[in-house]
Amino acid sequence: MKHFDQTTAPQLKSWVQSANASDCEFPIQNLPYGVFRSKDGEPRVGVAIGDSIVDLAALADAGLLQCEPGVFARPRLNDFIALGPDAWKSVRAQLSALLVDGNGPLQGNAELQRRALVKQADATMLLPVEIPGYTDFYSSKEHATNVGMLFRDPKNALLPNWTELPVAYNGRASSVVVSGTPVRRPNGQIKLPEQERPLYTACRKLDLELEMGFIVGVPNALGEPVSSEDAERHIFGMVLLNDWSARDIQAWEYVPLGPFNSKGFSTTISPWIVTMEALEPFRAAQPEQSPEPLSYLRHSGEHGFDIALEAWLQPQGAAQGTRICHTNFRYMYWSMAQQLAHHTVSGCNTRVGDLMGSGTISGPTQDSYGSLLEITKNGREPLTLQTGEQRSFLEDGDEMTLRGWCQGDGYRVGFGVCSGVVTPAPKLG
Repeated sequence: MKHFDQTTAPQLKSWVQSANASDCEFPIQNLPYGVFRSKDGEPRVGVAIGDSIVDLAALADAGLLQCEPGVFARPRLNDFIALGPDAWKSVRAQLSALLVDGNGPLQGNAELQRRALVKQADATMLLPVEIPGYTDFYSSKEHATNVGMLFRDPKNALLPNWTELPVAYNGRASSVVVSGTPVRRPNGQIKLPEQERPLYTACRKLDLELEMGFIVGVPNALGEPVSSEDAERHIFGMVLLNDWSARDIQAWEYVPLGPFNSKGFSTTISPWIVTMEALEPFRAAQPEQSPEPLSYLRHSGEHGFDIALEAWLQPQGAAQGTRICHTNFRYMYWSMAQQLAHHTVSGCNTRVGDLMGSGTISGPTQDSYGSLLEITKNGREPLTLQTGEQRSFLEDGDEMTLRGWCQGDGYRVGFGVCSGVVTPAPKLG
């Protein structure tokens, strides 16, 4: 059963008219956080509403937004997030009241609107959080099965531990970038089947991974695990995530310790963080788990989320892109709560701003696979684009764009875009 509060009620409308369009990703029910810079301005914390950004520091300076002084005039969201769930709830309620249609103190103040509202088209979006650590999971059963069938015995596609724990690897927080940042093709070692030794060359099998990520909002201390039942209280919100992958480098390096250079060159996230409060009405049952998880991984209720997801590929010079995948976050076998519980079960501590990737999200059909590796069966069955061109993997100049949204009754809660253009590899030394 869907749960609505005073900030997510479907009937709410904003005096910012662009927020009321049925296909707008940033209605008043959403209010996602990001960090932006306007022309000749300093980075500041903002919230998306319609086609605009609300400058939270400007509202605080005007006395219309009560929070810790100065927390919104910062280049990252970490200081605000660190205030905790009570502060998140309070600020969201205040913003909703200021933006709802009803002739409130901001709606009736044209001068303050000129200072506090910035068109998204006139702003540059920045990385929203400082990310102390990044972990990427492998939690889609369909994806793990597809990959296992490509590289192992199809009868034993899933390794024995996969249905017992959320598999993951620790990634590189230093190479997480915001949407719009170019992605440089990596160089590295690849091993061709017909050759005895590896080559040092540019990646030949560059791939996307359609994922979502969550941002840790409440840290846990070293030695103090987080339970599955309590884990969602530790999550601030979610982003779109593309875990760019060099499949040929990965195939050679991942045995025996897993991904390294094949993943560490770039991970792209969307600039807007959609809060768990905004996502609450879109809870869904996650897939049945068999065998029953061990005690620390059990939780009651619904912990999946109904988030529609798409991936679009647009070659350089093409007038439009081709949708190569449409899937849904609700397919995820392991929930975010279970991921965080498993991450901390040994006593591993987390920090405000830590990023946790879901792993590639694939559904049950080929058009719902979240990577070219699966879609093209490791390049054996190339994909034909609307331009007539074919792709086994990504080529230089290709732009990959991820989109995601929750569909409400007459409104949608969206994440914006997560995009990057592939640029050529550095010249080999």
